[in-house]
Amino acid sequence: MKRSLSAVAALALLGACNGTQPFFDGENAPWINAPDEGSFAEELPPAEEAPTPTGRIQRYEARDGNGGGYARDIRYNSSDDTFYVNNLAFDGENTYQRGTNVPSLADGEFNVYDAEITVADYLTGDTIRQIVPYRAIYAESTNTALDDDGNVVPRSRFAIVRTGGYSDFGFGGFVYMRDGGVSLPPENTTGQAGFEGKYAGIRIFNGVSGLEFTEADVEIAIDFDDFDANNTVRGLLYNRTVYDANGAAVPLGNYYESPDDQLPYPDLPFVIREGVDNFNEDGEMFGLVENSRYDPYSLKTVVYETGEYYAVMAGDLNDPADGGEIVGIIVIDSVDPRTDKPAQETGGFIVYR
Repeated sequence: MKRSLSAVAALALLGACNGTQPFFDGENAPWINAPDEGSFAEELPPAEEAPTPTGRIQRYEARDGNGGGYARDIRYNSSDDTFYVNNLAFDGENTYQRGTNVPSLADGEFNVYDAEITVADYLTGDTIRQIVPYRAIYAESTNTALDDDGNVVPRSRFAIVRTGGYSDFGFGGFVYMRDGGVSLPPENTTGQAGFEGKYAGIRIFNGVSGLEFTEADVEIAIDFDDFDANNTVRGLLYNRTVYDANGAAVPLGNYYESPDDQLPYPDLPFVIREGVDNFNEDGEMFGLVENSRYDPYSLKTVVYETGEYYAVMAGDLNDPADGGEIVGIIVIDSVDPRTDKPAQETGGFIVYR
């Protein structure tokens, strides 16, 4: 069953669960790495607690030495549609408001929040300029589940915080989670499952300040039967678009005629590898993404964007009335040909059966 979500429906959903919805519960939460399951677990981001097929799974960006993974205590407050982020310096007083120039992405499915640009000196009241722009993207599932305390919550959620205010990648973080567990097909099940949905992200740069927003359609398919040695996940980002921080469309193309003004932005597929599992019994997923483009200067096809996806399945994949869903994060590295500077895109998706 294919599902779509209008902007009005998305806003209604985000306001349905009253109160503050936490991702992280504080700076000193007992973060642990995934249990020892070989190379698959080692590739996943850190977790709040040991994952199981029947319970909550929540993973957050590890500190990468480039500023990623610093955001802590991330919360969405549906009562006033604000977004709270702790542990990032000079991003206002931690509460982000709904975006002014870019309030949402992906046809309204994903909300965008802006940090304050000035703060008053606590003693004199003088204006203190903040590091701008700090932006956050938040999205939650159209479905609900019961959390570990019995509360009704969105079944899947993700959040991303990034800034374009530094000359390098700056500080930020991401988190994704599911509540309510997952029911996968029984072992040795044959057949495939397909999911579709939306994606939105933020691009930042190393060597130049500023940020861009991104959108795309996303499809993911799972083959439970082949390869014989491992399960396999196929995915694709397509219909990709880019906007500047003010919401103006960025010209896309192969930049034959105006290489300094156009950004190549081809489809981005998941890498399929034989002999490497792409998901485990807890419903967690990991894999690589990579595409290529034609370089008019070298007259060769070259690798362009590379990265990783991290995701988790939720719901009952065996129930026709449910079908399950997947929430995840994709981190994409490239060299932007407009500036020859490294670019990093961090985006999230929620896809449905």
